Amino acid sequence: MKAKAIMIDAKDNVATALSDLHAGEIIVVKGGVDGEVKVLQDIQFGHKFATGPIGKGEEVVKYGETIGRATANIKKGEHVHVHNIESLRGRGDIPKAGS
Repeated sequence: MKAKAIMIDAKDNVATALSDLHAGEIIVVKGGVDGEVKVLQDIQFGHKFATGPIGKGEEVVKYGETIGRATANIKKGEHVHVHNIESLRGRGDIPKAGS
């Protein structure tokens, strides 16, 4: 089965859609961790979905780097975007490490 999503690093907890995905599809993920995920919503090409559950407040990791924090519990296969994550970059309200 052809991969429809990719992960770059084994630390990633999201995968990126390589084409438009449809709710209920079983997606083959290749890269950091190979496996299958049933997507829960339609997901556009280039968008992310969770490859496992991500708890509210947990880091969202893509390309082996933290890209944000979950603002809600995110289910495996759920679309991950601005509606359920927040950026941690350039925030004056979050103390920097070592401060």
